[in-house]
Order: sequence, then structure tokens, then C-alpha cells
Amino acid sequence: MVIETNVRGTQRRTNSCYRLPVIICLGLAVTTVVVVYLAVKLLWSSPTSSSESASFTKLPPDFYISCATSAYQIEGGWREDGKGESIWDRFTHNMSDRIADRSTGDVACDSYHKYKEDVRIIKDTGFDMYRFSISWTRILPSGYGEEINQAGIEYYHRLIDELLANQVQPMITLYHWDLPQALQDIGGWTNPDIADYFLDYADIVFREYGHKVKWWVTINEMHMVVNGYGSWTKLAPGLNDSGVSDYLAAHNLLRAHAKVYRLYHDVYKPSQQGKVGVSNYAAYMKPRSMNSLADQAAALRATQFQFGIFTHPIFSKTGDYPKVVRDRINKNSESEGRNTSRLPYFSNTEIEDLKGSADFFGLNHYFTSIVTSGLVGNNPSRERDSGCIVGNNSQSADGFRKLLNWIKNEYDNPPVFITENGTGDDNDVNDTKRVTFFHESIEVVLKAKQEDGCNIIGYTAWSLMDNFEWYDGYKVRFGLYKVDFNNTELPRTMKQSARFIQKLMEKRELPALPFAS
Repeated sequence: MVIETNVRGTQRRTNSCYRLPVIICLGLAVTTVVVVYLAVKLLWSSPTSSSESASFTKLPPDFYISCATSAYQIEGGWREDGKGESIWDRFTHNMSDRIADRSTGDVACDSYHKYKEDVRIIKDTGFDMYRFSISWTRILPSGYGEEINQAGIEYYHRLIDELLANQVQPMITLYHWDLPQALQDIGGWTNPDIADYFLDYADIVFREYGHKVKWWVTINEMHMVVNGYGSWTKLAPGLNDSGVSDYLAAHNLLRAHAKVYRLYHDVYKPSQQGKVGVSNYAAYMKPRSMNSLADQAAALRATQFQFGIFTHPIFSKTGDYPKVVRDRINKNSESEGRNTSRLPYFSNTEIEDLKGSADFFGLNHYFTSIVTSGLVGNNPSRERDSGCIVGNNSQSADGFRKLLNWIKNEYDNPPVFITENGTGDDNDVNDTKRVTFFHESIEVVLKAKQEDGCNIIGYTAWSLMDNFEWYDGYKVRFGLYKVDFNNTELPRTMKQSARFIQKLMEKRELPALPFAS
């Protein structure tokens, strides 16, 4: 929470009239400093430990360990069996210079044909759950609900059935960035009507698979979706309209999420008894200097502009954007001579629909970022609106724990499912760096759960196998399994990190480091 206090002095009229306002002003100023200090201490200090020597290595019996992929990154078969064109198909074909190795997901890991092998390695590794996404254009080639592709429907039935036959719970993400190109042609996520198109698509998916699937994610990483409309020209659709289109997209993503959640809650949950959440990305924002109140305030603002803008409407009691986000964008919009804010407003009905519209808090976490106060980026832009300079990303287990505690404190300790966490490494099967990363990450998650009281219900490793990593193409590898992309058979080879997870799941206890299979 960002605390902003504006203390206005009064003009001096007499000596006796002057002293009292000065005392009041000084008192308020001291109070402000104390409140900011306490907020910073709560949010950035290391969680206290009543048993520093305690061992946090055992998985609770009701704690899920999952792995994850997404459709465009692994499926391939981009035009097979009636599938339509997505924005990532169009983007990689027409703007290949924006991909590090000019590659595409046309074939990727060919999971469209090799899904049984993929389920086998998921089972062999011992995972409780598999999080994957459905390709909207494989179900609805044009994006619109009147044209259902039965071949796509049947593919996901086969995948789900294979998972269930192998005692692996499916968690389905409805949208992982691959918007139908036909919908982008009418504005994509900047078009308010897209919320209803997404609702039509979700209705079909719930109706087809809801009796088999009990875990759902509506949208993956709204933050990254809107970046494709904003300043990140390496992400589809690559519009480069930050400060305007990214806010419109954010607004409609949230509206779409709320509509789909209420649909499931009202129509499908009574019979299907599943859970619906949303996954959002968050870095832990660390002030460049803990001795600078300006840096501390900037780190809080950066958290709200990157993360809170998408989570506050759902998990706070307001059903609306964080106050600091609304105030800064409104002020900047007014100073630019605009009649309305660049950040749209929710209707009263939308606010009520958004409030509490998640059964769990999906968290994707990879980095700790260093933050200082300052202006950067074009005017207007989301970066400039925040008044923060964010950079120097690193991976920090300590930052991960502090982020989990921030969520607990900010949103009254919701059930958190970590839906992505991982690290890039070289393509060697002896990926000791990744082994160490997973050991430290899972251990700190268990500490946050058991020692700090964070309500964490599951942990997901990104990713099951090497795949198409968006603008990095195939140059960055996150997989527990190596995929040989130079071999037309695309064989999967178990890495040391997969053996580590396998050992973890055998006894549901973290193996000691250094790990040897």
C-alpha cells in the first residue's frame, strides 16, 4: 500500500497563530515518516523466524507439485485439423526479426502428435498435476463461437483422458497469449466486445471438459499480454502504444476474467465443483536504497503498476484499481489536456463482479528487480506513469519469500497456487544450476507456508520441456526435459532437474544438495 500525504501549511498572521499550525504540521510530518517506515518494515524486512534452525524439506500431504506448458509453445500443428491463425502465428511469420533466432511455433515440440509421450514423462517424473493451455483457435478457428472445430475439441479430450488415466490432475489455462488473429483484426483486447467473445469460448470449454477438469486459470499474465499492446514490440501483436492501448487491454482482460468467473460460478460450479483462478506475473520489487524513502515509495508503486493493477480489482475489497495507479494516471491524463483518463473506469456492476472473482491466487514469479524513483519512457507510457525506474533483474529466493508475504499482507492471505517458477539454463542434461534453483525455491515456499503462515497450496515448475520461449525463440531453455530440435523426431531427454523432482516426489521430501541421481 502506498501512503501519500499532502500537508498544506497556513499563512503567518500573528506569532501566536503561527505556532500551532507549525506544531500540527511537524506532528503530521513525523507521523507520515513513521507510517511509511512501518509499511516498509512490514513489506521489505525479512520475515521473522521463531525457529531459524527448523528444517523445511517435507511437502505437506495436500500440497500440489505441478509442471506447466502453453499451447503455442509446445503443440505445433499450427494449421492442422482445422486450427485457425493466432496472433503469434501472424507475428512470427510476418515479424520474424523480432524473434531472437527468427523461429516460429509452427512445429515447436510437436505435442499435438506426441502428447502421449509427454503424459508419460509427466507421470514418470511424479507430478501431481499438469498445467497446460487450450489454443482458442484450435477450438474456434475464427475466434467466434458459431464455428466449433470438432477435431480440436477431440484433441483436448484425448489429452485430458490420458492425464486422468495416469493419475495426473489437469489444470487448464483458457488463454495463454494466442489470441485468434480474426479478433485482433477488430482491435483484440482493446475492443470491449472481446470480453463477450472470450465468454462464448469459455462456455464451450467448460461445457466440454468441466466434468473432467477441476482446476482452471482464466488468463495467464495479463501484465505480459498488455505489454504486447504497449512498449514491448517483441510480443504479439507488437503495437507499441503504451499508456493508452495497454490500459484499454488491461481493462478488458479484467472484464473478461470476471465474466468467465461468474459464468462458471453461476452455471457450472454447482455440478462440476471446480476452482477458477487467474495467473499473474510479479517480480519482487526491491528499493535501490533502503535508506531512501523515495526509493521505498517507488518500489511500492512499481509493485502496484506491474502487479496490483491486475490483482487489486479481484483480491481487494474495492473491486477497483489501486488508488496510486488511478491517481497518477488521472493526474497525467489531465496534464496532457485529455478530457478523460487514459485508464478506463469500471461500472458499478463490473466492480461487484470483479470483487472476489477467483478461488485461488495464481502467481508466476521469476525475478527480483531493483527500483528507484524517476521518470523513464515515452510520454504517455505505463512506465512513465509509474514514476519508477525498474531494472537489474536477478533471481532471489529471499525476494520470492518477501513477495509471498506481501501478497499475504496486501490481500488478507488468499490461497496462492504458484503457477510458474523456473530458470533458464544451457541445454546440458546435467543442469545443476536448475537443480539448485528448484531446491532453493521450493524450500523458501515451504518456509513461507509453514513459518510465515502464507496460504500456499501448490507449486508449478516452468517448464516440462524445452520449448518456444516467445521472443527468445529456442535460444533460452527452461525445460526439465531436453528437446533436440535438430532431430525431426524431437526426442525428449530427462535432465538432472527432472531427476531431482522425481526424487522429491518419491518421498515428498527435498533431496539434499549436492544432488546426485
